[in-house]
Amino acid sequence: MKRHIPNLITSCNLLCGALAVISAADGLFARAFLFVLLGAVFDFFDGMVARLLKVSGPLGVQMDSLADDITFGLAPAVMLFRFLRPAIGNWSLLVLLMAAFAAYRLAKFNIDTRQTTSFRGIATPANAIFWGGITCLPGVVLQIEICGMPLIPWLLLAMSMVSGWLMVSDIPFFSLKIHGWSWQENKTQYIFLVGCLILIGVCIAEGIRYNNIGLTFFAGTACIVWYVMMNCINILLNKPANE
Repeated sequence: MKRHIPNLITSCNLLCGALAVISAADGLFARAFLFVLLGAVFDFFDGMVARLLKVSGPLGVQMDSLADDITFGLAPAVMLFRFLRPAIGNWSLLVLLMAAFAAYRLAKFNIDTRQTTSFRGIATPANAIFWGGITCLPGVVLQIEICGMPLIPWLLLAMSMVSGWLMVSDIPFFSLKIHGWSWQENKTQYIFLVGCLILIGVCIAEGIRYNNIGLTFFAGTACIVWYVMMNCINILLNKPANE
């Protein structure tokens, strides 16, 4: 019986992804984002439970990837499609490519032995949280003009292509796994987590101030931007001197 427990948790992740897709199709972005976040919680625990119960196996690995592509690939793509469509029409269909990029990234992860302690390419949950926070912003954001033109929707469309490339790229990204409790071994993770707490606090305060839940959920996007910035700094600091 216990060998089925991790797969049951993984199935909960998949169901959260399906509910996020349905919510996004109805334009309920905050609800969709909450389902994505809940799916991320299940995604975190299924592997942990499998290791604790010592029932890890290839079936669980494949189920995990299938669930992740729904929750962290298709769901954010549908959310962004629904968010952009009123502004740019059928051009917004291009953002659905993110689901394909996510599927490729997950398949690559399963066979890449280099990604045991860190990532190659940005992880699909991080990509989903980034876009989930953006779609929760008020729709008026799409009407903000740059140089007299409403370029924000097109900028987001271009960014979706960049984020898709980041998922399948070979760029190293640090993992959030804590190894022991020492500062020296985990200073990158600790600094990142402290920064996230500050960003979440600021976004919650602004959301309360303006009575706008979208500003609160934007904390997810802010934390992923902070993650990418920290990763760039980490790469530069650890770059060999002869390069």
